[in-house]
Amino acid sequence: MTQNAPPAGEPRPEDRINYAEVLPQQTKILILIGTLLGLFLSALDQTIVATSLPRIVADLDGINLYAWVTTAYLLAGTAMVPIYGKLSDIYGRKPVLMFGIVVFLIGSALCGMAGEPFFGNLFGGGMMQLIVFRGLQGFGAAALTSVAFAIIADIFAPAERGKYQGLFGAVFGISSVIGPLLGGFLTDNISWRWVFYVNLPIGLIALAFIASKMPILASGLKPKIDYVGAVLVLTFSVPLLLALTFGAEPEYGWTNPTVLALFAGAVVSLIAFLYVESRHESPILPLSLFKNPTFAWGVTARFFLGAAFLGAILFLSLYLVNVQGVSATKAGTATIPLTMGLIIGSVASGQLASRLGYYKNLILIGLAMMIGGFYLLSTLTADTAYGRVIFYMVILGLGIGPALPLFTLAIQNAVHRWEIGVATSSGQFFQQMGSTIGTAVFGAVLTSTLATQVPAQFRAAETGQPPAVVAQLEAAAKQATGTGGARGGGDAPTFDSVQARITSGFSTTFGSVETAVQGGDLSALTQDPNLPEALRNGLGNIPAAALQSDQGKAGVLAQIKSQLDTAQTAAIADARKVFDLSGRAFKVAFANTVSRIYLISIFVALLAFLCTLPMPNMRLPKKGEGQGGSSSEKRSGLASLEG
Repeated sequence: MTQNAPPAGEPRPEDRINYAEVLPQQTKILILIGTLLGLFLSALDQTIVATSLPRIVADLDGINLYAWVTTAYLLAGTAMVPIYGKLSDIYGRKPVLMFGIVVFLIGSALCGMAGEPFFGNLFGGGMMQLIVFRGLQGFGAAALTSVAFAIIADIFAPAERGKYQGLFGAVFGISSVIGPLLGGFLTDNISWRWVFYVNLPIGLIALAFIASKMPILASGLKPKIDYVGAVLVLTFSVPLLLALTFGAEPEYGWTNPTVLALFAGAVVSLIAFLYVESRHESPILPLSLFKNPTFAWGVTARFFLGAAFLGAILFLSLYLVNVQGVSATKAGTATIPLTMGLIIGSVASGQLASRLGYYKNLILIGLAMMIGGFYLLSTLTADTAYGRVIFYMVILGLGIGPALPLFTLAIQNAVHRWEIGVATSSGQFFQQMGSTIGTAVFGAVLTSTLATQVPAQFRAAETGQPPAVVAQLEAAAKQATGTGGARGGGDAPTFDSVQARITSGFSTTFGSVETAVQGGDLSALTQDPNLPEALRNGLGNIPAAALQSDQGKAGVLAQIKSQLDTAQTAAIADARKVFDLSGRAFKVAFANTVSRIYLISIFVALLAFLCTLPMPNMRLPKKGEGQGGSSSEKRSGLASLEG
């Protein structure tokens, strides 16, 4: 545990209210319920969007911005987490939590309206509108997550936190189950816009409950807010994410001056941030905490954990929709085994940590299983059975489950009580920063790999095919490359629709020929470039005398009908072949791309494992030990509450 005293401007430990001792259990439970409702709202929106993203991308035409729908949400939330932590110390948890919910609900309503005609070309189109509004959502959601984890450390003693951390893990797990299912159902049966509108009634219920049941929960602290540090977080993270995204795109590249300038700007901001934090009396991220090995290695491991975890959810839905061709609803069900494994791992590890009194080995076992789960997912192909994908997700969930709550428990246990708030928010900050950067990196991998995989797989499909089929495959490849290969599940074309278009086209052609034959003048048809060349030549060779009688016209029409039927049969056969070959090429390209993303995830999870190894294996305090307050703290807290 660190031994440093409270920072300048902070009250002494004996002056700070110890809510773990002064609040009655019934009040704690009410506070916990309201906090869990707010956290559920934030967690739900991270998962409910995943299964609807393919449809959103198809509707708003923005595969190149696919990852930014999530990145914008995480980026805004990441930068604001430590700021909301400071504000809740000054003004109380309740008003900050309510403010965050209101902002989140406004952002949700705007997200649901992205791309509507009344917005026009605002921000450059519907996809950019959604990204901007998602950023507003994240701005509000940051208050929900940061305040929630601060509250649990405020109102429960160290010996009790383990079992309640399991509840927070369960909220994330339940939202991960409900979110994809609800998102898929709404997308398939109503509209993807209701994925965002559904937040409104849930949010209003949470808002009403918090307003009526939760006390202000102010700590009495009055630190100065590190606004400069918060701005520098933005000026570091935004250029870094842009550089990572642009660098992987063919039109830019890693040596592009714009990309290099963005990297340079991020480095300068990082240096300035470290300088400011080392001199501010109440920094947004106290650098002194890094002298604590549990904190230093714990937040670093959480950074890599955040990067790996989000990629598992975000790109699984893309794989299932675009490779296996399932509906958005069925894609959502694939995350149920992962989250059930996550819930089981989270709750079981919390109980085991409380019984054993130690947490490090449980974290290492979980991370080892997580690496194994990512390895299994890296073997995904275009032919992997749906049931096997489910099994792989169970393994991954059981691995992730112990890590999420136990890292928080370890960090809170390793610092003094007056450091818990900033340490908790800092840990959340690092995990979300990892998620943000990880999503940007994986999104860049998605875009760059598809740009090479789609043309390569279509070229392989053209091998040995007749010229007519090759020409159609080349056209299909250009279309797939131009859209990034995105398909929105139910929006993907079926062969029945292709066959119907061919049949309709030949029927229209015969109708035009029949009209011309009945009129006795074929000159216009012989010059029509839309008709097949063989048909135009055949019409030009028909003698005028053959069109002078009804019998002659009937004979000409019968001959042309026979030729068109033969041509239609051949066209449908070619279309069938093109449809099958292009569909196979598309699926292989996407499967190879997602497999590469999970291969990178193995390395990221391994880094989290290696960062955990040096962490001290500290014993969790028993009841009455650790950071419990003294009698003077209790008297001070009671006096404050009564006042």
